[in-house]
Amino acid sequence: MSRILIVDDKDMMRDSVAATLARKGHAVIGAAGAEAALQKLSERQPDVVITDLQMPEMSGLELLEQIRRVDEQLPVIFMTAYGTVETAVAAMKQGAFDYIAKPFSGDELIIAVERALEHARLVRENLILRASARTPGRTEGPSHVMIGSGPRMSSLKSRLAMIADSHGTVLILGESGTGKEVAANWIHAHSPRADKPFLAINCAALSTSLLESELFGHEKGAFTGADRLRKGRFELADGGTLLLDEISEISPAIQAKLLRVLQERVYERVGSSQSRAIDVRVIATSNRNLAEEVRKGAFRSDLYFRLNVLPIEMPALREHREDLGELAAHFLRQVSSREGRPVRKPGADVIELMQRYDWPGNVRELQNICERAAVLAPGESIERSLIEPWLTTGRAVLQTSEIEVKQMGEAIVDRLDGLGGQLVCNGEELTLERIEREAIVATLEQNNGHRQRSAAALGIGVRTLGLKLKKWKEQHLVEPTL
Repeated sequence: MSRILIVDDKDMMRDSVAATLARKGHAVIGAAGAEAALQKLSERQPDVVITDLQMPEMSGLELLEQIRRVDEQLPVIFMTAYGTVETAVAAMKQGAFDYIAKPFSGDELIIAVERALEHARLVRENLILRASARTPGRTEGPSHVMIGSGPRMSSLKSRLAMIADSHGTVLILGESGTGKEVAANWIHAHSPRADKPFLAINCAALSTSLLESELFGHEKGAFTGADRLRKGRFELADGGTLLLDEISEISPAIQAKLLRVLQERVYERVGSSQSRAIDVRVIATSNRNLAEEVRKGAFRSDLYFRLNVLPIEMPALREHREDLGELAAHFLRQVSSREGRPVRKPGADVIELMQRYDWPGNVRELQNICERAAVLAPGESIERSLIEPWLTTGRAVLQTSEIEVKQMGEAIVDRLDGLGGQLVCNGEELTLERIEREAIVATLEQNNGHRQRSAAALGIGVRTLGLKLKKWKEQHLVEPTL
């Protein structure tokens, strides 16, 4: 349902326009003058404004100027008498969307409003897409497929379904790689807000000042470089859902502002003192124990209680191993479809091997291994010998050689990261840093020292690669010619 603000000092005209639009299913808000209209705008922004051009105290043109200070894209339609058409055309040059000359029919009014709503929809979609593109770590659209039919996942999906039907704030906790973002997408996709925007932001990837601007937006001139007004994620997600990923990483200053949004459902853009009302469902995620963070004084207790309305604990993959086969089959189909390859199938011994593995990287680690296997498997089936080198278990010791370290360095780093295991090479225990160094040096040698190609192959930035090499050269750990 679209919200239309009608501004006219004449009650009869205002009521007539409102009745026509209400019959078409629009929610109509009336204002008897420009000052009242600006107050309505601050309380809740409409989708379209229809205003008379000639009004006492403040004209329609002056109202348009005030609206543009708040929102540069909000469509404004002028109602004008025949003698002021030239003024209406001039208003369009100043940013009005359209005008209709009095007297006008109901059909004329409805057509103008529908055109304005379609324009507003396209503008908003464009802003949402741009905001999504600015989100670090998100390279593709959100997935909301929950795979797994075992008891643990079935119980989780039942809980998610109950939560999706509500409008309360959700806190999703769990280890890295357990699918917290997928669960958030699932909740939105099965909620009454499914046809509204879903936006996400990684709180750990942005500085405090940048995160504040991304969340709440900023006014033109609010700080150096703010050359135009920008809407924040809360404003763009109005009516929908906002995912705050890694909420435990936000600074105390942002925690205080976020608390106010959750308590009062209002916020201010950076550089503005005008409060704006919003209707956004917040879903927060964290791989930390937030209750422990509160006890340590690193996280506000009042914000924690505001977030922890509908808690969800995502199980580690080792806690629902019965879903391994189903998950692996899903990821293999996904990769095969993307790459245009035949679907590779894991043998029973591969699934048995996976069942014995602890999966410290959880579902994300399984997904990475399935993708690697789908690409590297020489035949139609995935053999145990292919994936066994990529897995380690608990405190196990993996024996290897210098050559194998160079060949498998990156994969070994992935597998050992977060484990208490050891990698032994020629009787010497290797650290993760040495494995990383060996993998980087080997990649540089394969690319004849070309840093850009090597960085792309390793999945890291050229600057990151350069800093690592600089550090190792100073420590005389790599050749100075690299």
